[in-house]
Amino acid sequence: MSSTLMQKLSLTCLKAEQPLLTTIRNASKKTGGSTRNKKGHPRPKHRGWRVQDGHWVSQGTILATQLTTRFHPGLNVGFGRNGTLFAMDHGKVYVTCEPLDPNWDHTWVQRHYAGREGQPIHKKFFNVVPEEQHQRFRLVDEI
Repeated sequence: MSSTLMQKLSLTCLKAEQPLLTTIRNASKKTGGSTRNKKGHPRPKHRGWRVQDGHWVSQGTILATQLTTRFHPGLNVGFGRNGTLFAMDHGKVYVTCEPLDPNWDHTWVQRHYAGREGQPIHKKFFNVVPEEQHQRFRLVDEI
C-alpha cells in the first residue's frame, strides 16, 4: 500500500474515534409581558332575582339566588343552604319591604348588623300567596 493511502485510513480512523461535537438548539421563548385576560377566572354566577313581583310560580321554582342574605323568606318561601329562595307552594309572588326583627344572640346577626341595635332594619321579603280556593266541594254539596 502506498503511504498516502495509509495516511488517509489513519485520518479516517482518528476522526471516527473523536467525540461527536454537535450543538443542539432547544426551543426558546421570549419572556412574556403581563396580560389582562388571565386564565382561571370563574364564570359569573348570575345571582339576583329570578322571578319578578306579581308573577305566578309553581312549587319548587327558584325566586332569588344570593351570596349574602339580601332577600329574606316570607310566606310559603323556603331558604336553601346556599341562600337560594324557592317557592314551597303554587301561587303569586309578592315582594314586600318589612321591618326585620333579628335574633341578636346569633353570631351571624351580630357580625352583619353590629352597631344597628336600636335602629329599625328593613329588608325585602319574598312571599308566595296561594291562589284562592273555589270553595265548591262535591262532598259538602251532597250532604
